[in-house]
Amino acid sequence: MIRQLSAIPALLLLTAVPVPAQDNDDALSLEERVQRAEDDLAIRRLLVDYSWAQDARDFPAFAALFAEEGEWINGDRVYRGPDAILEMLVSIYGEPAPDYVNRESLHITSNIEVTVDGDRATAHSRHLLIMRGENGEPTPALAGRYEDELIRENGRWKFLRRVDFPVMPTPAEWRAQMQAMREQD
Repeated sequence: MIRQLSAIPALLLLTAVPVPAQDNDDALSLEERVQRAEDDLAIRRLLVDYSWAQDARDFPAFAALFAEEGEWINGDRVYRGPDAILEMLVSIYGEPAPDYVNRESLHITSNIEVTVDGDRATAHSRHLLIMRGENGEPTPALAGRYEDELIRENGRWKFLRRVDFPVMPTPAEWRAQMQAMREQD
């Protein structure tokens, strides 16, 4: 299911996002420039798949986006490896129902900047979580930025280190909101 859902944003990425030149592009061969462009698009796809997997509560797909030594970091909370990241998601949201369809929230990733260096890369992006408001209206709930270190592992780009920096609300305010939501369930 996640592959079907992620095809649409991938097409949008291919048609709407130019691949920015990097400082040393002039010294690269055509083959190297094509490889860099393919890597850039694959990394952008990884960032979009992260949002899609999170919204679909496809926690195994989400965790699989991280390298074997991958880390997800938010403040003083550090989760290392796909298994720990999967456990973190289940502890926050619980196990989703097999027929789960998200009608309450969506994540938007924007302002993506990617720098590729061989089998390693960095990315910077912004994120926005929209939640269903009292009357069904879309309401911004959380905004922040991601700072990523990426690695090509077994031929695929993965997160080696994803640091989530919430901006609005603060991490403490967000934890309080999440706790209140869990208590309502």
